Amino acid sequence: MPFYDLKCTKCNHTFTKRASMSQRENKDIECPECKCNELEAVFKNVNVVHSRKDSVCPNIDKCGGCCS
Repeated sequence: MPFYDLKCTKCNHTFTKRASMSQRENKDIECPECKCNELEAVFKNVNVVHSRKDSVCPNIDKCGGCCS
């Protein structure tokens, strides 16, 4: 199950919740503060771990180096 960063549209409380996709789609997730189920997705920074390699990607102009 994925984690969702959510914000309540009623009280503006922001929280993270582990839930199934169907729970989110069916509005089965409630705000822990006010119990409202009208929630918005919050987009935060994502950390990507990239291993270093000695070789340079031959397609760096197309993929930005993400394929190596």
